[in-house]
Amino acid sequence: MRRYDVAIVGAGIAGASLAAEIAPHASVLILETEDRPGYHSTGRSAAFWSETYGGPDVQPLTTASGPLLEAGGFLEPMGSLHIGRDDQRASADAFLAEFAGSGVELRAVDPRETIPGLRPQWSWGIHEPSCTYIDVGGLHASYLAAAKRGGADLALSAALHAAHRSDGTWTVETLAGTFAARILVNAAGAWADPVAVLAGAAPLGIQPYRRTMVQLRTDPAPPAKLPLVGDLAGSFYFKPEAGGRLWLSPHDESRCEPCDTAPEEMDVAIAIDRFEQVVEWRVAALEHRWAGLRSFAPDRLPVYGFDSRVEGFFWCAGQGGFGIQTAPAAARLAAALLLGASPDSAVARIDPDRYAPRRFG
Repeated sequence: MRRYDVAIVGAGIAGASLAAEIAPHASVLILETEDRPGYHSTGRSAAFWSETYGGPDVQPLTTASGPLLEAGGFLEPMGSLHIGRDDQRASADAFLAEFAGSGVELRAVDPRETIPGLRPQWSWGIHEPSCTYIDVGGLHASYLAAAKRGGADLALSAALHAAHRSDGTWTVETLAGTFAARILVNAAGAWADPVAVLAGAAPLGIQPYRRTMVQLRTDPAPPAKLPLVGDLAGSFYFKPEAGGRLWLSPHDESRCEPCDTAPEEMDVAIAIDRFEQVVEWRVAALEHRWAGLRSFAPDRLPVYGFDSRVEGFFWCAGQGGFGIQTAPAAARLAAALLLGASPDSAVARIDPDRYAPRRFG
């Protein structure tokens, strides 16, 4: 039975980024249920980095991650435009107030100057120039490569069957064999609560939700420099992609069980209907559709830290739709907590207590 300092359940962006941070300091095993890492949420990301996405309590992690992502060459300028109808101006004021003093650049604009064919009821906008594309595949692969260079092992098709702790060591039974580790990390995304139960820990109420995406071709084609466009009320967002295509989401959150999710026809229809209520462009073709899971803790903040009741059980979960854009800072913060080390300078000003599992009692 192979023995490790740390066994991480999940090879998505959460598990891969944490493994990359701790592998130089500890022996690490990454356990992945699927036959390839990043199959579920990480591989189905909307692929943008936005400082305001996730709200003001997530923003410090996103902002701290920005320079690290840029240094790695994973970001490409795009900008975003939050728009609203005539009767939603109070939402704009509330949004600006939420991020006042955060350092995030936000300014009021006329959206008609940016979006040709915008329907007249969408009369105001807030520009967020720092928003970018993010190379999700490249980032995930770089973390897996860094973990491997640090000596980490990756076991695929290794679904967790049981985990129990005795004399300071976890015995972890999987389809790929049985392993031993001092620390067991729960980075299982939508499966975080079931993994906790297998390990004898109390679930935290981390709930997966289905999110739908479609790829469209429109007439006319979107402008070459169209930003990410989203409704402040949270009913849609769309962004330009290569070849004049658009990625569109109805920003849906359909509660579901952990699964290999697929888009529902109704959600696809809702997405297109909402899009047609925003612009006068004709949908020329629906080229592709997919769905992914976003998993939230009850307060919609991520969970990083040791379980308060089960010794040696560490949470790295509940990252919603912002797990990729916050990965560099989140991994460094979580690594410091796991290793009992001083936090990296990039995250030294972020209070880890706001993300601790003990906040749930």
